[in-house]
Amino acid sequence: MAICLYAISDDDRPAEYQQVLHLLHLNPEQRFWADLAVKVGNLTEAGLIWAAVGTLFYSLFSLVEGVGMIFRAGWAGWLAIGESTFFIPIEVLEMIQHFSWTVTGIFAINVFIVWYLLANRRRLFHHHHPRADRR
Repeated sequence: MAICLYAISDDDRPAEYQQVLHLLHLNPEQRFWADLAVKVGNLTEAGLIWAAVGTLFYSLFSLVEGVGMIFRAGWAGWLAIGESTFFIPIEVLEMIQHFSWTVTGIFAINVFIVWYLLANRRRLFHHHHPRADRR
């Protein structure tokens, strides 16, 4: 995604957007796609480059977190808890500004996930040592 954002940072974004909609057989006159077209048209080259850099860092963060999870490293559990917790204030702000039941549901699920990860962190993120089984 970061590479794609960087690649289109200096191209004709509205024309490319229309091509993608046509390729995917989506109706560009539907309100959602039309509103998105306006936002795509307003994107600046600098904004796209910042989005590409942010996407790259987030994907690297996810890669490190995923490798840590594979090895059940304790620090990876804290990364997962921190990442889930990070979105809670954003969801609260969104509910205050533009209340919707969808965001409220996502918020409730996210709070449950954070609670579950905290309550079960030792069991979920404890590294297993094979030699410990031989004793």
